[in-house]
Amino acid sequence: MAVKIGIIGGSGFYKLEGLKNPVEKSVTTPFGDPSDVLVIGKIADVDCVVLARHGRSHGVMPTKVNYRANIWALKQEGCTHVIVSTACGSLKEEIAPGNLVLLDQFIDRTTKRAQTFHDGTCDSFPGICHLPVAEPFCDTTRSCLKKAAEEANIPMHATGTCITIEGPRFSSKAESLLFKSWGGDVINMTTVPEVILAKELGLCYAAIAMATDYDSWHPHLENVNVELALKTFRENVGKVTDVLCAAIPIIAKLDWTENIKELQKTVKGSVML
Repeated sequence: MAVKIGIIGGSGFYKLEGLKNPVEKSVTTPFGDPSDVLVIGKIADVDCVVLARHGRSHGVMPTKVNYRANIWALKQEGCTHVIVSTACGSLKEEIAPGNLVLLDQFIDRTTKRAQTFHDGTCDSFPGICHLPVAEPFCDTTRSCLKKAAEEANIPMHATGTCITIEGPRFSSKAESLLFKSWGGDVINMTTVPEVILAKELGLCYAAIAMATDYDSWHPHLENVNVELALKTFRENVGKVTDVLCAAIPIIAKLDWTENIKELQKTVKGSVML
């Protein structure tokens, strides 16, 4: 089957220089407008669709991101995969600012977000979806990102549990120490519900997190703030784009027919009518 890859850029990541012949496309969805226009083009002759999660002017705070519209828009453009970047704080000494982490688990601490398409607001999604998310990320897509990082000689932590908080404020020191005690590796504000919604639509989803700071727990280093986070991201965003772009031809070479069929079967079997 033909592969088309959606790429969602997080804070500090508003465009992808490697995208050839980019064309902007404004779309809407049954769930409202996505965060920004879709930018459609090719990377390594693979069809790609790029979307800025917070808008290219960073005008949409984490809680107000229309995650359902974003994911729906990519699905409607024919995407089979969604690979994303996300800025995060590190909860581990060994995950230093500037390090990349290939997420494989999450802990959800959000409270205000629509986490399913099956909520009775759209006739296309009847019933209730009790989606299993023991393994929330697509392991095969993750392996492609891991291979890309290795081939590009870019160090990346192979696994990571992300704690997603509501935001937009950062954590208190007490919260940060609590999240660290839970065994979280990094903390951000956007992985949930994005990963869940992608899985509900049968999309293969994987995420690269970049640590920009040590959140608020570190006894000897500066607490997280916007200036610190963006400075670190700007200095290291090239590593994220290099891994994403290198992974795209690796993903495109695989036959995803069975992966997607199995994912769709899981979703279908999870809906109670």
